[in-house]
Amino acid sequence: MAMLAGVSPILLPLVLLLCRVAPSGQEPAPAQLRLAGPRGPAGEGRLEVLYQGRWGTVCDDGFDFHAATVACRQLGYAAAVTWTHSATYGQGEGPIWLDNVRCGGSEGSLAECVHNGWGTSDCHHGEDAGVVCSGERLPGTPPQATTSAHLGEQVPGLSLEEVRLKPVLARAKLSMPVMEGAVEVKHNGRWRQVCDAGWTRNNSRVVCGMLGFPREKHVNTSFYRKLWNMKLKDPNSSLKTLSQKNSFWVHRVRCQGTEPHLARCPTQVAPPAPRQHACPRGMHAIVSCLPGPAFQKGTGKGRSKTSPGKVLPVRLRAGTHAGEGRVEVLRHGQWGTVCDKQWDLAAASVVCRQLGYGTAKQALVGAQMGQGLGPIHMSEVRCTGHERSLGECRFQDAERSGCRHEADAAVRCHVPHMDFQSQVRLAGGRSPEEGVVEVLVPVQGRLQWGAVCGAQWGLNEAMVVCRQLGLGFASHALQETWYWAGSPDAAQVVMSGVRCAGTELALQQCQRHGPVHCPSGGGRFSAGVTCTAHAPDLVMNAQLVQETAYLEDRPLELLYCAHEERCLSRSADHMHWPYGHRRLLRFSSQIHNLGRADFRPKMGRHAWTWHQCHRHFHSIEVFTHYDLLTLNGSKVAEGHKASFCLEDTNCPEGLQRHFACANFGEQGVSVGCWDTYRHDIDCQWIDITDVPPGSYTFQVVVNPKHEVAESDFSNNVMRCQCKYDGQRVWMHGCHTSDAYGADVVSDLERRERLANNLV
Repeated sequence: MAMLAGVSPILLPLVLLLCRVAPSGQEPAPAQLRLAGPRGPAGEGRLEVLYQGRWGTVCDDGFDFHAATVACRQLGYAAAVTWTHSATYGQGEGPIWLDNVRCGGSEGSLAECVHNGWGTSDCHHGEDAGVVCSGERLPGTPPQATTSAHLGEQVPGLSLEEVRLKPVLARAKLSMPVMEGAVEVKHNGRWRQVCDAGWTRNNSRVVCGMLGFPREKHVNTSFYRKLWNMKLKDPNSSLKTLSQKNSFWVHRVRCQGTEPHLARCPTQVAPPAPRQHACPRGMHAIVSCLPGPAFQKGTGKGRSKTSPGKVLPVRLRAGTHAGEGRVEVLRHGQWGTVCDKQWDLAAASVVCRQLGYGTAKQALVGAQMGQGLGPIHMSEVRCTGHERSLGECRFQDAERSGCRHEADAAVRCHVPHMDFQSQVRLAGGRSPEEGVVEVLVPVQGRLQWGAVCGAQWGLNEAMVVCRQLGLGFASHALQETWYWAGSPDAAQVVMSGVRCAGTELALQQCQRHGPVHCPSGGGRFSAGVTCTAHAPDLVMNAQLVQETAYLEDRPLELLYCAHEERCLSRSADHMHWPYGHRRLLRFSSQIHNLGRADFRPKMGRHAWTWHQCHRHFHSIEVFTHYDLLTLNGSKVAEGHKASFCLEDTNCPEGLQRHFACANFGEQGVSVGCWDTYRHDIDCQWIDITDVPPGSYTFQVVVNPKHEVAESDFSNNVMRCQCKYDGQRVWMHGCHTSDAYGADVVSDLERRERLANNLV
């Protein structure tokens, strides 16, 4: 090797090293960025980098707010709001270009930050990073600076951001939601009409899906053509002038009907020829959509019915808002979850349409809506987008794929805009999530704000209010609100006797008194709520009950403490203590928290009750009801389990136990963990001493008085078929109330009202 002139042999290695790491005089162009993943608000998504002609992702190792700030600025936004990890916006494909990205925050490009080197990574796509940027754009930045990749595949020079229907007819203007009108597309920040030349029902299907509707319907275009021509002849109308400008139109859209968003359809904004008119026929495209059952006039329940036939029933669980949740399907007679392997927007959109919503905004992976319990029915679901049911898609049995509930799939669907949020408000609270409930209802022919009577107000009603406001779940339902001042213009009670199933989309859809009847008179007795974004969800492990049930004849001398805590039948009061025995149906119970928040006792430690006999604290006086029922529903034996110790008995691998009863510790059940009551502890039984042989229904109700709010009360009941021959007992067919679609909770509520003479 020739010696460099003027460089000593000692300095040569240093010079060579500097030549290797120092940038050349010609700076490389900054790496191009885009946001990808399921459709969401502009400025958020999975972060992807273009390097050597290929798009790849960024690993979340070392990624922080400084890196997000640099990325958002490079994308044309003023600032970063936050960053996300663990493939929040779905797993990307291709290479993982950057890992251990370290930025100071002032860099002009993500490529200028310190990192492992292009393509050097030990990550997988489950660790893809995402960013949420502020909506404010940097001055002088064109809208194309952020691509529409998160809406679908990129179309050069095209950015379709939103779509809406502009109602033309008077009846369409009055309807809510708007279901028929002229299609308008927001392109590069400006609304344009779409030309009807070449417009197809496939295009209409995609537009309706984006607006929250499952299907499109036929439109009488000749009628709209007459209206269009009349407006063109009207000298006071500006339509004739506007329609002659190409900037008024989107020239052509060609959809297949399976796309989740219009941005995925091939689109021509301008006509092919420079001087050609963008809409030679000169009329806007008209679309008419068919709403799902939950959004049709006169329906008040938030659940849609599936059509008969070979449709595989599907439902959403644990979602904070309408149209989102963990996907569960009814297969082989039992509800189970779907594995997120290859879970995408096409499959998610089939689920959404089947439930009466539009297309999917997001296909969520990694149990982002909580983990299910029970079977995992499907994996590697592949849909074309035209299927009526998820069961019509191609899929693998999850047993072969080794899926676990940590990989349960979920969806967020497009939902029609109903304007329910403007019909209710909270007043007087310390934060926007709490306060006195005030509703807008017609009073003597005009709309008026007013309070809701607090009598009989409960968690089901509070849940509807929180959902209607977009605040998630109710954590408390208050019948007295003397410490919150309501609005002066809403002092009058305008709603009373409210009874909700809990699935309604608005409080106005619930049953209530015709003439208002509120003896307490409102004021400090007005209804109030406290809302929370996440809530726990307790579910009993039915299989464990079935496997551990047995009979024991227990001597009275060992039952003094249980008798003191009222865990025996009333006939035990008349026995000759301590002689004799009681026949007990014993079993173990394991109660899982499948929600997205810890389950905590309603009362603080200062209010827990000390029981001297068993020497423990009760944090909830009645945590579970145990009942033995005849086949027609009459109660023949009962028991209860006080929650003397709520704790994390076990947690899945990777989760830490947070609650333990030892040393007067904090009580509760953490997210994903479970609390086990063994069969051999006191009161973990039903006393069946007085029960004759026969066939019965064994029933367990968790959190029976709804003392603690949950995201879903429909799975709090577990039932088994029970056969007792006088000496032995058989338990079979154990299932939670919603495991087979049985509407047990409303049945229980009906019986409870009859028992209490409530009409």
